[in-house]
Amino acid sequence: MINIPKGTKDVLPKESYKWHFIEGVVREVAKTFCVNEIRTPTFEHTELFLRGVGDTTDIVNKEMYTFDDKGGRSMTLKPEGTAGVARAFIENSLYGNTQPTKMYYITPVFRYEKPQAGRLREHHQFGIEYYGADSAAADVEVIMLAKTIFDRLGVGKLSLNINSIGCPQCRKNYNEALKSYLGARLGNMCSTCRERFEKNPLRILDCKEEGCKEITKDAPVVLDYLCDDCKSHHEYVCAQLDSCSVEYKVNPHIVRGLDYYTKTVFEFVSENIGAQGTVCGGGRYNGLVEQVGGKPCPAVGFGMGLERLILLLESLDLSVGKEYAPDVYIAPLCDKARSIAPVLANELRAKGLAVDYDIMNRGFKPQFKYADKIGAKFVVIIGEDEIASQSYGVKDMSSGMQEQVAKDSAIDYIVAKVGR
Repeated sequence: MINIPKGTKDVLPKESYKWHFIEGVVREVAKTFCVNEIRTPTFEHTELFLRGVGDTTDIVNKEMYTFDDKGGRSMTLKPEGTAGVARAFIENSLYGNTQPTKMYYITPVFRYEKPQAGRLREHHQFGIEYYGADSAAADVEVIMLAKTIFDRLGVGKLSLNINSIGCPQCRKNYNEALKSYLGARLGNMCSTCRERFEKNPLRILDCKEEGCKEITKDAPVVLDYLCDDCKSHHEYVCAQLDSCSVEYKVNPHIVRGLDYYTKTVFEFVSENIGAQGTVCGGGRYNGLVEQVGGKPCPAVGFGMGLERLILLLESLDLSVGKEYAPDVYIAPLCDKARSIAPVLANELRAKGLAVDYDIMNRGFKPQFKYADKIGAKFVVIIGEDEIASQSYGVKDMSSGMQEQVAKDSAIDYIVAKVGR
């Protein structure tokens, strides 16, 4: 037997309704914010992620699924969604349109990491990307979009943490202060942090090793090194969240795990899904488009893990939709009835009803047992007596009441009963 690869998961037919429910909610919220969908390839040239995500990140250093295609080109399964969107923005000249360009995606992403609750080697993300808007109002807009999704789903137990990691100029000053603090302590830190010390010391703050976290908890705070522009930007974000009555915490230790972030970074965190409880994370990345070959263009957005979102809803006993059930199940009880069943089913489906009928040649009692098991609202019975009298038996499965309905009026009767 060939088993499923480690860190992947089948979405079985009895569970797929959860995904449809979540995807329906995020698409509907995106629509209310006037955001349109973009779809990018599952794999891209590896260089895109080296330049965009950053060669000091765990994603690039440890987690990418990279391979050479038959032409000898290095390709990588997308480990996140933003770099591909930036490439599409440039390649399709979306910068020439009236700005902002507001996009969302729902995509699988691939990371070779230790599987954990809600985070698999193939998992799925909903992401928001705003391009062309440099104002802090855009930051607030994408945060509000994420919050609206959580509100729509009934999730109230989330903490919003925000920070600013500044622009390249003020971060240069901060990096010097950070290196000064870490220099004498570097020998007690992990090998990854020692490597990051010269290349990108800010990444050290994202280390998950307990010993490193203990050392960095007293490190200089980036907010103390913001230039006037970045400080004003951060203060505006906070003021607008206050005016929208959004609760948040300024957390100076948030830096996010990708190199392309600038200024605002934020996370929505839950305590209900384990130690790594981030359900949604994002921020501003004004340098990304230029990094991957375009002209300078401001951008802001977020990524939201769908597996983690489903896990969160279930941990809080919140709705993840309803398992699909037919409106009508047709039970043919003789050979002639079996030729009538598909015709009647198609007529009812044309009216918008969900209809199933027996294709297993079951007997009378097994058909009713099956109809009850799949949650059918009504059962239409067609036997020899019904054929002779030109009528159908229609049974309401919730009340147990059954009526004989003339064949000619059966369609309208059933549609009215179902309530469509």
